[in-house]
Amino acid sequence: MADPELEAIRQRRMQELMAKHGGGSQPTPDQQKAQDEAKSEADERRQMMLSQILSAQARERLARIALVKPEKARGVEDVVLRAAQMGQIVEKVSEEKLISLLEQINTQTTKQTKVTIQRRRSVLDDDD
Repeated sequence: MADPELEAIRQRRMQELMAKHGGGSQPTPDQQKAQDEAKSEADERRQMMLSQILSAQARERLARIALVKPEKARGVEDVVLRAAQMGQIVEKVSEEKLISLLEQINTQTTKQTKVTIQRRRSVLDDDD
């Protein structure tokens, strides 16, 4: 990603944060339309960059993941884009490399669930 694009994304994000925390007033329709356009442009740029970084099979797999878990797909996209910006990715990411990246993310974000069963004792139940 080029520096002007990165700067535009940063400025848009700062404007969103300032609007969110700055005031409780509702945005005007013009402001809302401008925000929607900026968001759609940012999404288009993001998709264009991903199409340059990911192979066709990797993009398909990521699209299938996005259908089931959009937040996980967004996180993977963020990781891939960040790595590309830092110059860690020199060639297109294959499906196998994407799978290994997904496995790494899964091991880092695995939640431990614990189920505890509390049985209620009735007054009429006797242990005798």
